Amino acid sequence: MKQKRFVAGGTITLLLVAFAIFGPYLAPFGESEVAGPPFSDEGLLGTDYLGSDVLSRVMYGGRTILVIALLGTLLGMALGILIGVVAAYAGGWWDEIIMRGNDVILSFPQILLALLVLTALQRPTAWILIVLVGVSHAPRVARLARGVALGIVSRDFVIAAEALGEKRSRVVLAEVLPNMNAPLLAEGGLRLTFSIGFVGSLGFLGFSANPGAANWGQMIRENQLGLPTQPWAVLAPVIIIAIFCIGTNLMADGIAQVAQRGES
Repeated sequence: MKQKRFVAGGTITLLLVAFAIFGPYLAPFGESEVAGPPFSDEGLLGTDYLGSDVLSRVMYGGRTILVIALLGTLLGMALGILIGVVAAYAGGWWDEIIMRGNDVILSFPQILLALLVLTALQRPTAWILIVLVGVSHAPRVARLARGVALGIVSRDFVIAAEALGEKRSRVVLAEVLPNMNAPLLAEGGLRLTFSIGFVGSLGFLGFSANPGAANWGQMIRENQLGLPTQPWAVLAPVIIIAIFCIGTNLMADGIAQVAQRGES
């Protein structure tokens, strides 16, 4: 808590999380309620292409992105840590096979793989988006987890636990993972930052769990033609996504700096 970056990032993130959760209850208009003519100056931030209040749409549009980004990040972290730790602990050919397969997946752009899957499905659900976000993160987390685990599995306390006859699963859970906390927490913050932008990008491309509901990424896409006359319909969601990413990134930087000081 003495790390200024972490405190600043945590404060920004918590405020925006509260905004996304409680915003719909405080919005001046309904999610799809008409507040005036399209692209007008009615209300604090004007209206969008359908005449809905921009501020209200922004307040309604964050909850879905937040839930999908958070759950997708947790899934990706869990899968990546499992793959990386298993590869490092198994060693030998298992390590080579697992990580070379991981490299093959890494060679494909994340957004391209997501678009291929979503185009084939045509109507994505929230769970499909969560799985896509998680799977896109897993290979990158696996590389980090393997690198960190390689420096731990050969240490004396792990060897001693194995000599005492501890099961491999218990050695991993009780000896290896607790010593990987700091770098994995920092990576989790970075992955959450990417998840927010990733889910927003999919919404901008027209892929959202509920096309009729407010969505920050979808708002940018829907209102881009009115940018010269009513820019807030586009700028408001862009700014809030950017601030959200800055907050989570500052948290990750703060955790990484604390981890480096602890190692030194």
